[in-house]
Amino acid sequence: MRRPRPALTTTAACALTAALAVGTLSAPAHAAPDGPAKAQAGASASGIRFVDITSTDGTVLKANVVTPAGSAAGDRHPVIVLPTSWAVPQIEYLAQATQLADSGYVVVSYNSRGFWQSGGEIEVAGPPDIADASAVVDWALANTPADPERVGMAGVSYGAGISLLAAAHDPRIKTVAALSGWADLIDSIYSGRTQHLQAALLLGGSGLITGRPSAELKEILGDFIGSKLDKEQQMIEWGKKRSPATHLDALNANGTAVMLGNAWGDSLFPPNQYADFYEKLTGPKRLEFRPGDHATSEATGLLGLPNDTWTSARRWFDHHLKGEENGVDREQPVRIKSRSTGAYESYPDWKSVGADSRKIDLAGTHTIRANVDSGANGGIIFLTNALDQLIRTPPMASMPLLPRRYAAVWQSERYSGGAAVRGTPEVHTTVTPTKSSGTFVAYLYDVGPLGVGKLVTHAPYTFHDREPGRPFAVDLELYSTAYDVPAGHRLAVVVDTVDPLYIEHNPSGAQLTFSSPADDPGHVSVPVREK
Repeated sequence: MRRPRPALTTTAACALTAALAVGTLSAPAHAAPDGPAKAQAGASASGIRFVDITSTDGTVLKANVVTPAGSAAGDRHPVIVLPTSWAVPQIEYLAQATQLADSGYVVVSYNSRGFWQSGGEIEVAGPPDIADASAVVDWALANTPADPERVGMAGVSYGAGISLLAAAHDPRIKTVAALSGWADLIDSIYSGRTQHLQAALLLGGSGLITGRPSAELKEILGDFIGSKLDKEQQMIEWGKKRSPATHLDALNANGTAVMLGNAWGDSLFPPNQYADFYEKLTGPKRLEFRPGDHATSEATGLLGLPNDTWTSARRWFDHHLKGEENGVDREQPVRIKSRSTGAYESYPDWKSVGADSRKIDLAGTHTIRANVDSGANGGIIFLTNALDQLIRTPPMASMPLLPRRYAAVWQSERYSGGAAVRGTPEVHTTVTPTKSSGTFVAYLYDVGPLGVGKLVTHAPYTFHDREPGRPFAVDLELYSTAYDVPAGHRLAVVVDTVDPLYIEHNPSGAQLTFSSPADDPGHVSVPVREK
C-alpha cells in the first residue's frame, strides 16, 4: 500500500483527526465489571428486562431479554441471540425481539464489547467477541426458559459477522441469519488491493465516537489509511482471523443452517464475498440480495415495520429452530430482487443467476492520464445506493462528455431486446503503466439514446511493484448486481483513475495504457439471465 498523493493523504488524515477529536470527547464511560449477570431495575410491563451479562474475561455486556408471555415453569423455548451492529446501542433490535418473543422465542440482545455502555474495547469480531457470544448463550440457558437444543443467532452488519464467527466456534448455535455482514473482511474493504477510503473513515470515526477502539485497531486503521505497504501482510492476517470464510470448515462441520442477506450496493461489504461464501457452505443455506446500501434493506424492520428481509429471517428460524413446515426448505434457496423492476427471482444456486453472458470487446489501445476524476464515479457511501433503492436513480455520466484524456470508454452494440444483467461482470484487459504503482476503477454503465449512462456496477484495482513500460494482464471482478438494461440501450465500459470512494496510488504524471493484444484480447464478460 504505497502512500497516495499528498493532497489525498491530507484529506484522509484531516477526516480521521476530526473523528478522533469527536470520539475523545464523546466516548461513553467504561462500564466497570460488577459481578455476575443481574437484572436491572425497571423491567417494563412488556416483558423486556435490561441485564448485565459478565463474559469469560470479566467484561460486562449490557443486554436486554424478552421472553414469551405466559411461560409456565418448565417451559422451554427456542432462543435467538442478537449482537448489536457497529456503533449502535442495545435497543437496536427491540422491535424485532418483541415480535419474535410474541411468536414463542426467547431473545437476548447485547451491546457488542467496546461500544456504548458495554465494557472492554472494540476488537472487530476478534476472539474476545466470539467468547462473548458463547457467554451470552451460557447466560440465556442458565437464566431464561431457553432450550439448549434450539439456539440461534442473528444480526445486522457487525452483528452478522459475529454471528457467523460464533457459530463456527460454538456448535450449540444451530441456525444463523447474517444480514448485511461480511464473509471476507479483507475482500470487503480492500477489494482489488484498494483501500475503501470512505468505508474505513466511517467505521473508524463512528467507532471512536461511540466506543473505545483497542490499540490494535487504532494501529491497523492508521496503517490502512496511511497506505503503509510494509504493514500490508499484517493487516491481511488481522482481517483473515476475523473472516467467517477462514472458519468455513468448522461452520460446515457443525452443520449450521445459514441464511445470508445483503444489498447489491452495500458500501461496506459488497455482495461478491457473500456469494462466494454461500457457494462453499454445505449445510442448509439461503442467499438473498436486494437493492440498497449497507443495512438499508433491513432498516424498516428494525422500526417494527413490515420488512421482507426480516420476514425471511423469521421463516428461516421458524423452520430450523421451531420445526415448522413453512416450505422454506423446499424453495429455491437463492432469491434476488432486481434494482430496475423490483421483481423477485429465485434460483437453485448462485451460478444459475447469470447462466448466460454477453461479451463487450475492449478493442484498441487507450492511454489515460492519472490523478484527475473524469466524472465517472461510484457515488457517496450510503447515500448513492440508498437513493437507487428508493427512487432507482444510480450515479450518471454522459459518455460523449467524458474527457478521453482521463477516461477510456468502450461501448457495446444496442440491445434490441434489452439485457437482464445478473451476477458478477468480469473485466479482462492488459495494462501498461508508466510508474511502478497505480490504481484504476472500472465502471459498467447502461447508456440511453442521448448518451447518458446510469451506473450498473464498478470495482477498483491497484497494483504495486510493476516494471514501468511492461504490460501485464488484469482480471477484475466488478461488484455483483441485478440490473435490467432497457431495449435499445447499450452497455458501456469506462476506466479512469480517481474515485472518492477509494484511496488511489497513481504517482504524479502517471499514465496507464489499456490494450487488447491479438493473443489475449481484452473484454468484459457480462452475465445475463437466460430468456
